[in-house]
Amino acid sequence: MRQSQAFIPTLKEDPADAELISHKLMVRAGMLRKLAAGIYTILPLGWRVTRKVAQIVREEMDRAGCQELLLPILMPAELWKETGRWEKYGKELFRQKDRHDREYVLGPTHEEAITDLVRNHIRSYRDLPLNLYQIQTKFRDEIRPRFGVMRAREFLMKDGYSFHTDEAQLAEAYDRMREAYAAVFRRCGLEFVIVEADSGAIGGDVNHEFMVTADSGESLIFSSQCGYAATSESAKFKIASLAAEPVAALETRSTPSRKTVEEVASFLSVEPARLLKSLVFFAGDEAILAVIPGDRELNEAKLSRVLGHPAPRLATGEEIERLTGGPLGFTGPVGLTGKLRTILDVCIQEGRNFVTGGNARDVHLVNVRVERDIPAVERADLATAREGDLCPRCGDRMRLGRGIEVGHIFKLGLKYSQAMGARYLDAEGTERIIVMGTYGIGITRTVAAVIEQLHDANGIVWPHSIAPYHVHIVPVNMNHDPTREAAEALYARLVASGVEVILDDRDERPGAKFKDADLIGVPLRVTIGEKGLKDGYSFHTDEAQLAEAYDRMREAYAAVFRRCGLEFVIVEADSGAIGGDVNHEFMVTAQTSRQDFASDRANSCGLSFQRICGEAFTPPGWNFR
Repeated sequence: MRQSQAFIPTLKEDPADAELISHKLMVRAGMLRKLAAGIYTILPLGWRVTRKVAQIVREEMDRAGCQELLLPILMPAELWKETGRWEKYGKELFRQKDRHDREYVLGPTHEEAITDLVRNHIRSYRDLPLNLYQIQTKFRDEIRPRFGVMRAREFLMKDGYSFHTDEAQLAEAYDRMREAYAAVFRRCGLEFVIVEADSGAIGGDVNHEFMVTADSGESLIFSSQCGYAATSESAKFKIASLAAEPVAALETRSTPSRKTVEEVASFLSVEPARLLKSLVFFAGDEAILAVIPGDRELNEAKLSRVLGHPAPRLATGEEIERLTGGPLGFTGPVGLTGKLRTILDVCIQEGRNFVTGGNARDVHLVNVRVERDIPAVERADLATAREGDLCPRCGDRMRLGRGIEVGHIFKLGLKYSQAMGARYLDAEGTERIIVMGTYGIGITRTVAAVIEQLHDANGIVWPHSIAPYHVHIVPVNMNHDPTREAAEALYARLVASGVEVILDDRDERPGAKFKDADLIGVPLRVTIGEKGLKDGYSFHTDEAQLAEAYDRMREAYAAVFRRCGLEFVIVEADSGAIGGDVNHEFMVTAQTSRQDFASDRANSCGLSFQRICGEAFTPPGWNFR
């Protein structure tokens, strides 16, 4: 591609509404333009990258035994009403009516559509398992679209769905998809962690998110040295067992105008952890009292899972007074267990003396004992973890980090197939419900996540696998005949060899060309200048420079595999069809397999150009920026 003909409208300044570096750089590098809030045009340069990410996804899905199809974007509301998601999904769902007043959904996900397809065609256990996927535009009416394509109202997504005879068959597919997703993100050059997560509106009991580690990430991630990792919505934690305290009589204390945990704790001279914080919610028409330690925050995602309701509503002051007999700020579980469904957080221990609201104005109760005063109530994990909490697996202190969700996989079980009557006949002729899984990758979000991780002060630093071009030829002065001729000759040879190359043939100042090249971030830049041509420098014959670069790459590769936790050896190897006199392979040591993870050969940089362009083609003056 000649840059003079390419539509790459770069900008010198960051857009005013951009917060994340990925949003800023995608706009400045000429990859993206905003049409409306949360709605973007992906320009040719951005589309080249997006297509490459999608192609990697296709290759890994096909390798995992999946089949691609294309489902309608527009779906009839009746399907969503069958599963109950028409009511439960909330305001993020785009709902439409046609000219006949028939209701439709603009698809945010396609569980209903794919289940409808399968229930009409799958009849026997012989038809299972089946794994289908699509890459398609999705729509969500985000309350506050932001961060460019990271949180848009319209985005490109891969969504896949698997169908099985039983949970064991689903587990096998789930593990394959987990490995396939990891392969996708590795190939995109990302550092990521796989974490336990909240299933949200999708549902399912088991699910994992693929989180790209980034300080700019919206999601909070808890992790520990044993490998446990989870989002803040689902992270579990241990608490240290405390010794039982002597039983004391339940007492009523006057706490005039003290409503908050901090005010009551200070007034009664106790730690906030001594208080039991009681919150009244509604799940539909059912009133629930959720009780957590006073020094903790309620995790609404956990509460939603416990209640089986997508969006429990916090009660108003009037509702609280009607249900408990006391005003807001003085609610407690004592005396309410027979009136309200009461759920105590699992970290509230028996054998301890607590303080709770007395369900009357300006009244709190002290020396409250769970086993004596709040008997026979539900227990559930309701509290949000915090940094330094104990890991539920190894007991080590958990660390807190940030991440960007790029993939999510779910074991759905029977959630959709049972609601929609998707069944098959087993080997004995008995009718059974199909077991399902679902798997999603945000294609456009992955592009942004790569930029969040791989950029420098000047622009994007694309990995080779998804770079818009692999070589950027930047002649300093196209009006200088030898410079232009050398650039055109290299460009022609690379194009003929199938190399993805862009030639900056614009009549621009060198500084402007270099700025644009920095922004665009093509992995290999060849700068051709008059001085280099005149002095006769040739990068591909500089063995000392090549040896230095080779050693740096060898150390970089070793660092990669050490960070992946691998034991490996570096061995001399055969160059095969690639060619070259010196090359090494990085071999992971294993008893049962011999896997060639990476090979870095001396035929890099100039020597590879010499091979591509032919032994006779050795123009002088190559200079890398």
